[in-house]
Amino acid sequence: MSAPSTAARAQGRPVLGRFPRPVRILGYALVAALGLLYLMPFAIQLVTGFKTDPDAAAHPLGLFPVTPTTAAYQRLFGISQAGDGVPFLRWLGNSVFVAVVVTTGRVLFASMAGYALARLRFPGRTLLFGFLLTVIAVPPIVLLIPRFLVLNTFGLFDTYAAMILPLLVDAAQVFIMKQFFESIPREVEEAARVDGAGVFRTFWSVVLPMARPALITVTILAFQGSWNEFTHYLVATQSSQYETLTTGLARMVSGSLGGGTQYPLKLAAALLSTLPVAILFFCFQRHFVRGANAGAVKD
Repeated sequence: MSAPSTAARAQGRPVLGRFPRPVRILGYALVAALGLLYLMPFAIQLVTGFKTDPDAAAHPLGLFPVTPTTAAYQRLFGISQAGDGVPFLRWLGNSVFVAVVVTTGRVLFASMAGYALARLRFPGRTLLFGFLLTVIAVPPIVLLIPRFLVLNTFGLFDTYAAMILPLLVDAAQVFIMKQFFESIPREVEEAARVDGAGVFRTFWSVVLPMARPALITVTILAFQGSWNEFTHYLVATQSSQYETLTTGLARMVSGSLGGGTQYPLKLAAALLSTLPVAILFFCFQRHFVRGANAGAVKD
C-alpha cells in the first residue's frame, strides 16, 4: 500500500482511532467520567425533589431518598394545602405567555430584518449593519437602567408590555438570519421574480421555507433567552402578579416564601423550569447544529 493511500485512510478516521487501543480505552473512560461528573448535579436535583426536608438536609448529595415522597410537587401544583404560599402555576403561566410571544416576535422580526440586510439595497444599509454589530458587542447589563427609564417614561413599567416589547428583537439573531440568507443562491429568488413574485412573496413563499434550519436555531435561542431571562424582568416589573419562573424562584431562594431550607421544593421547581428548554433543544438539536453552522461558509 502506498503512502498517499495510507494517509488518505488516516484522514477519514476519528482522532482517537489513530491511537493505540489502550490509549483509546483510556480516552473513552475519561470522556465517560467527565460526562457523569457533568450529569451529577442534575441527578441530585432530580432525586432531591422526592426527598423530605429532613432527609435533604441530612443527606444533600444522596442519590436515593430515604422516604420517597411527592410532597414538593404537590405543593408546587397546589394539590397540598401547604402549597398556598407558592404560586408556581402563576409563575409558569407568565413564563409560557411571555416566552411564546417573545419567541414569535423574534423569529418574525429577525427573519425580515436579516433578509433585508442580506438582499435589499437601500441607503444606509452598511451603516445599519455596523450598528447591528455594535449592539451585539454591548453587554446587556449596561442597558438595564436606560431601559427602565424608557419604560417608566412611556408608562409601561410593571406591565406585560414592559416585559415583552424590549425583547422582541435581538441583534445576534438578526445576524444569524442575515448570514443564512446570504448562503442561499440568488438564482432561486431571480426565478421567483421572473414568475411575477414580489419582494415579500419571494421572501415569504420561496426563501423563508429554505431557511428552516436557521429558523429553528433562532426559535430555540429566542425561547431559551426569554424563558431564562431574569434581569430584564426584574427592572421591568415590581408586582408579584408579573413574576415569572426566574424571578419567582429567586424570591423563593431568598426565603421570602417561607422559612427553612426547603431544598426539595426549590430543586423540584428548578427542575420543572429547566425541562421545557431541555426538551425543545433535544427535539431539534440536529437542526440547531445545522442552522448554527449554516452561512459560515458561503459559495
